[in-house]
Order: sequence, then structure tokens, then C-alpha cells
Amino acid sequence: MTPKAEISDDTPAAAPGTEPLAFQTGLQSPHWPAGLAADLPVTGENLAALLERSATTWPARPALYYYGTVLRYDALQADVCALAAWLVADGLRPGDRVVLDLQNAPQFVIGFYAVLRAGGVVVPVNPMNTAEELGWIVSDSGARMAIVADELLERFAVLSGAGALDRILRLRYLDRVPHTSDTLPDVMLRPAPAEVPAISVDFEAAIRAGRGLSLPPMPPGGETLAILPYTSGTTGRPKACFTSHSAASFVAEAQRVWYRTDHSSVMTCFMPLFHVAGMIASMAEAICAGAALVLLTRWNPDAVPGLLRRHKVTWWSAAPTMIVDVLGSENFTDDCFASLQVLTGGGASMPAAVAERLFRKWGLRFCEGYGLTETISATHINPPDAPKDQCLGLPIQNTHSIIVDPETLLPVPQGELGEVWISGPQVMLGYWNQPGASAETLVALNGRTWLRSGDLGYVDSEGYYFIVDRIKRMINVSGYKVWPAECEMLLYRHPAVHEVSVISAPHARSGETVRAVIALKPEYRGKVDADEIITFARGLMAAYKVPREVEFRDALPRSGSRKIDWRSLWTEAWKKT
Repeated sequence: MTPKAEISDDTPAAAPGTEPLAFQTGLQSPHWPAGLAADLPVTGENLAALLERSATTWPARPALYYYGTVLRYDALQADVCALAAWLVADGLRPGDRVVLDLQNAPQFVIGFYAVLRAGGVVVPVNPMNTAEELGWIVSDSGARMAIVADELLERFAVLSGAGALDRILRLRYLDRVPHTSDTLPDVMLRPAPAEVPAISVDFEAAIRAGRGLSLPPMPPGGETLAILPYTSGTTGRPKACFTSHSAASFVAEAQRVWYRTDHSSVMTCFMPLFHVAGMIASMAEAICAGAALVLLTRWNPDAVPGLLRRHKVTWWSAAPTMIVDVLGSENFTDDCFASLQVLTGGGASMPAAVAERLFRKWGLRFCEGYGLTETISATHINPPDAPKDQCLGLPIQNTHSIIVDPETLLPVPQGELGEVWISGPQVMLGYWNQPGASAETLVALNGRTWLRSGDLGYVDSEGYYFIVDRIKRMINVSGYKVWPAECEMLLYRHPAVHEVSVISAPHARSGETVRAVIALKPEYRGKVDADEIITFARGLMAAYKVPREVEFRDALPRSGSRKIDWRSLWTEAWKKT
């Protein structure tokens, strides 16, 4: 297993007069939530112990609502323990990595906690990944097992045939919805595949078989590896973040305390569970609190109003575009928000007009938060009683944050622009199998280890943090990260492409979108159009990475070093906003 990353210690000491800012912690802000302790005990519990505690304390409480069905905490814990016992009997050993590849469903929650209860490591993957992207993750993580929804099995055919995996647990979402009057998404109604890999076992059958098996004691937590979420890098290859049980359990507990959620709360899980926002900010926080979690397998804004009313939802985490979708649904009525107490989210800024409408009509303040895959969710959150618009918020409990000059690596005075740095128990221990990248991202300063976020921002006079730009080239598509170098690498496979630069471009709904600026080879000019490029891209990359706009030029601009000058293309695109 990859050890804790070496931390770069060649960062210069802070110069006199630039000692870390007045607002290094959220507690120093006059708007720190009343009664909230500055620090929480970092217990380092195994995440599965948090579920066990809630199931023991509130066994009859609903844990999951899923298309008209209810799974209680005692039943959820029983399924998790049974599957964990089966996994151990099937050969899972402490530290073994297990891929989870499925949409939001009870099986994700069960599989996630079962792997951890068995002492394994969860490798969550995006169901939109291509077979090639998936193959890289399986190879890099060293995973030998996978839990896969049946509509995604085809992508695993090559991996299972080539011996890359030893076992696949296959599942059908409909197995958890025996009877319902709810409208189900098409993905749940697909017929079962005619052929399945020889190494696969039915998920529900494994749970039944595990009920009679013994289960070892609760595995250790602490800095033991728990989750390997992948985040793309500027080289185009995804990197896995070494996330410990201590980091993940801390964030779940910190958010529970920050938002004041408890066993009476009803929380949504409409954000994808493979993403840290859904996995930790929704699922793990809810499990930690003993709250009920409302699941949607596929995003459907017309279904959400009914769910908000039926389950009396008190806490909703959503990207701003999701909220706009629901407000525009013909099924939305004012009483949908009758029980709602917390409306939070991140990944993109909430439009000011929508925020004003939410407060004026329903008294709701959008409580934006900020975090990274490298921090397994939140590092900053707005105070629920004093949020600011289009703002990251304050550093949460146990967390320090500073603004640093990205060139001198020295803290800058309050109000000046610089890179956002973060230090706290939620920060990853390093990138899996990437010591060089780890040393570049994790640095030592003034006795603390800091994560360099790559985001350009500032802190205001009241200690609130804001982001104004990205230092890196990353494109933010409704909260999903798209890395231009990866897209360019794949687009160069098209025989007609001579040169390509992928940039962000303004988009009225999502804020920004992916644009490919292409110079075709002379013999293809006039013969290849944008639709062909987009169709070609769909076969090579996840849907959110596919360029929505394609622009053709005879030649691309060059910088002084003769490299393609993507900055001038980006500037040109955004000047037209």
C-alpha cells in the first residue's frame, strides 16, 4: 500500500509582516456560527463504525427512501454486515481495493459500507467513464474486485476476460424496488443482460449467502486507507487521492455539526454518490447523524418536487443548476420547501437573482460550500445564518486556510489575490502512486502541512473566502472537472485533426462549457464538421467532457515558445461574454 506522501519542506518561511493572515481559521470571523466549537475531536473511526452506531441507536428509523421503498437502519446494517462477511469469505483482504461503478441506489450505500466493514478500500468511479478510462483506474488502483450495475457490465467484459479482475458483483437497481407507483427512470427498466462475465456473482445472492457467515471485528480506522477517489490532473491521467478513514469520518462529523443535522433530519442524495459531494456531504453525513436519505438513481427535476413534499425534506444539497431546474418544473409548488431548513451546494456559484428569489419567497439562504476531491468534501462552508453570495464561506472546524502568492509561496495580506491553501484533518495523505505530484501539492509552511488548491482567491475583511479564477486550466462543467490536456489527447486521434486546443467558454446555464478550437489537415478542410468531431469525442470520453462547441481555424495562435497559445483563445472566448 502506498505510504503517506513525502511533504515538500523547501517552502520558504513566512517573511516578517506576512505571517499567516488574521483570518486563518473560521473562528476568527465575527460570523462564526454561535455555539459551534472551533475544533472537533478527530476520533479516526472506521467509517463503517459510524453506520453501526446509528443502527444501534436508531434501528427502526428510516435510513434510505428509494422510489417508494424504505430501508430501516437495522436492515441496512444487516445487509452491510452480510455482504462484508461474504466479501471476506470470497477472499477480500485488508487494504484490497474494490471498484464501485453504479448510479445512486441502495446498493451503492450497502456496497460502500460493506467494503469498509470488511477492511477493504472503496474505489468510486464515474458511471460515465469510457472503457479506456475505467481500465486505467482498475490498473492504477490495483483493484481485483468490482461492484457493478448491470447496464455497465459491458465495459467490464474486456477487464474480466483479460484477468484484470477476480470477481464482479453485478446488481439490478430494480431488485430494491419490488413494488412502486413511482415513475422509474429508463435505466432501471432495462432487461437484464443476456450474458454476464463468468467471474460475476449476483449482489443480492451474495448478501443472502453472507447472512450465515462470521464477520471479523471492526477493522481499524485512523490513517488506514479508506477511499481512493480519482481526480484528473493536467497531464490528462486521473490521480487517486489517498483518503484515510480519519479524514472521511472527520468531514462527515464536521458537516453534521455545522448544519445541525440529526436523526430527525431528512436529507437528499441527488448529487452522484461517486463524487465526494454525494458520497460524504450527503451519504456519510446522513449516516453519521442517523438521518434519512432520499435517493434518485437518475436526476429528474420533475420528480424532485414530489419527493420534497412526500418526505418532508429538511436538507437539500444541490448544484445551482439543479435548483433552477426544479424551480422551473411544472410540478413545483411553493409548499415543496415547507420543511426545508438547509439549502446548500457548491461546484458553481448560485446566480444572484435565484438566491434573491429563494430568500424573498421562502426565507431560504443558499449556503455555499467549497471542497476538493483531495479533501474528500468540505474545507469551507458559509455560516447557515450569515451566508454571502458567490462565496466559499469560512474554514470549517479544525481547518486552517491562507492565501499565498503562487510564485513566492508566501502568504499575502488580507484582500489580496493568491492561491487558496488548506490545512486540516480532511486533507489527503498524498496521491496514490504519484510521489512527484504529491510533493508539488502538499507543502510545509510554519509547522503545518498545506494543500495547494490551484484556485485563485482572496479573503475579505470578515474572514470569508472567495474564488475569482482558476490557476490551472481546469474547466468546471456544472461541478464536474474537465481537463483540457486529456480531451486534446483524445481528439488528436481523429485523422483530420492537425492542431487542437480545448478551452472553457461561457455558457448561459452552466456557467462554462467545453470548446474545442481545431485546425484541420488541409485535405480534410470543408469535409469534416462540428457534428463529426462531437460524435467522435462521445466514443472516447465521458459525456461531460465532450466539447459542446467546436470552432475551426486555419491555424492556432502560438506563444513566444511556439506552443499553442490557449490563453489567447480563452481570453477571446470570454471577452465576448
